[in-house]
Amino acid sequence: MSACSEESRLVIHAKSGDHAFNVEVVDTPETRAKGLMNRLELADDAGMLFDFREERPVSFWMQSTFIPLDMLFIEADGTILNIHVNARPHDRTSIPSAGPVQFVLEIPGGRSVELGIDAGDTVEHPRITAAQ
Repeated sequence: MSACSEESRLVIHAKSGDHAFNVEVVDTPETRAKGLMNRLELADDAGMLFDFREERPVSFWMQSTFIPLDMLFIEADGTILNIHVNARPHDRTSIPSAGPVQFVLEIPGGRSVELGIDAGDTVEHPRITAAQ
């Protein structure tokens, strides 16, 4: 994975406050395809940031994923476009972005609701700063 120490911290700026996550960054077709498949747990403050290197419509599915996830679809400027809450493990249903995005953040299922994170909130991370 291409995550390095300065890329492991991500902060979501929400109306409810700032929420920090320790993230792994995936940015190749191979690492993006694997994602969080076959993992059995994910800490409350952990996640995976997918960098598609350009804005485009994307979609995910949960085949071979064992834990429920929230998917935050993020535009190149760091604005959360839409959130899919509690994607079901092993579900093959496509989960699309609501439009072009450059990033997707996966966090434990239900955390976005628990923390009061909504579409329109912003995400701070070195990759997002570089994309602007």
